[in-house]
Amino acid sequence: MDTVIVQLPGQGPDPAPGRAPGLLRMGPGETAVFGRGEPGRPAAIPLPDQGVSRRAGEVVAAEDYWRLSNFSTTATYVVENLEGAGEHIKVAPGRLGAPVPFELSRVLLPALGEPAAFKVFAPQHAYLDGPPGGADGERTVSPFALDPTAKYFLVLLALCEPRLRSPSTAAVPGATEVLARLRALPSCHGLTRSAVNYHIDYLVGTKLRLREPYEEGPAGGKREELVALALRFDLVREEHLSLLPPRRPVHRP
Repeated sequence: MDTVIVQLPGQGPDPAPGRAPGLLRMGPGETAVFGRGEPGRPAAIPLPDQGVSRRAGEVVAAEDYWRLSNFSTTATYVVENLEGAGEHIKVAPGRLGAPVPFELSRVLLPALGEPAAFKVFAPQHAYLDGPPGGADGERTVSPFALDPTAKYFLVLLALCEPRLRSPSTAAVPGATEVLARLRALPSCHGLTRSAVNYHIDYLVGTKLRLREPYEEGPAGGKREELVALALRFDLVREEHLSLLPPRRPVHRP
């Protein structure tokens, strides 16, 4: 079971046809070194900037989170919460196994050019299976682990809103409409159309794990399938609509 997914530098969430996706999938206990790499030993997460050490650090997948080790003796690394408003943690030089609590993270390293960076997703969440003190065994992992406080959840909610309000006739909105719907929220002032599409891709490929082909083409079909699955399993419900900004009243002549 994959519990941590690393998006390799320079790779988007939706690679062009014929290109292998730039994703490194890791299960519990697996490790991946990041840095420039050594002769004959390329780093699993390559960061080619000359200001980055050959073995700069290591990512370790845990059960439903991950740890970061900083092998540098001088440089501090920063892990940003991509869902937060500037929330981040610092990993000091020589720190080993620092736990990272964020679901969507960006790791930043000092470099000669722009800071070297890669993204790490920890989309799986474990939940108590029955009352405390129950049967032993592996914890239950939610098949659709969604965080209602995350921006990707707001994107999913905005996609589903028309059908939550009018199930039989409503069309699924596009990325531009979703952006317009969410922009009034303080947490979404900086949201862009490309960021909306990024969250849709994250929902499709990682959180809800849809599989192609989509029925109505690569864009509309993807959103349709996403909304259909979310509503079928009650992943978004009417009570979630309170998370969206109030709708403007329609003035009729």
